[in-house]
Amino acid sequence: MKQQAQRQAGELVFVVLLLGLAAFLLWHAYDISGFESLASAGSFPMAAAFLMVVCALHFVWRTFKASAAYSSPVAAEFFRKILPSVVLWVSLAMLAYMVLMERLGFLLSSYLFLACTMLLLGSRRWWVTLLIPAVFLGVIHVVFETLFSVILPAGTWLQGI
Repeated sequence: MKQQAQRQAGELVFVVLLLGLAAFLLWHAYDISGFESLASAGSFPMAAAFLMVVCALHFVWRTFKASAAYSSPVAAEFFRKILPSVVLWVSLAMLAYMVLMERLGFLLSSYLFLACTMLLLGSRRWWVTLLIPAVFLGVIHVVFETLFSVILPAGTWLQGI
């Protein structure tokens, strides 16, 4: 006798988001050149995106039919298995990094981001957490500004420094 598939917490939401992404990519692939010809620039991206939509529809249907494999509340199970707190905190650190990059510049915002993520991922030796990002960013600064003559963004708050 065939056993019914089990659905994990958050799986249905994930596959629906996957379907939305595939449909979005198909829409943008169509914008490249439409249905001009099989040799047009958009034909391969449209074919790939269409295949993604078909596969995503299959995943949504299969996941929708499956029974729930969890007994605790869905939100608690989702955060325990799919989105643990460290992933959430590192994602928030990435968001802060993107927002602060324009204001603080590349070097300072990257230093803060690297030091914070090292702490979030378990670094307990403060001297290592403060030294490693400084060394790596020093190397990046020397390589890009000196060897490649690429000026790294300084940031709007530090323009006068």
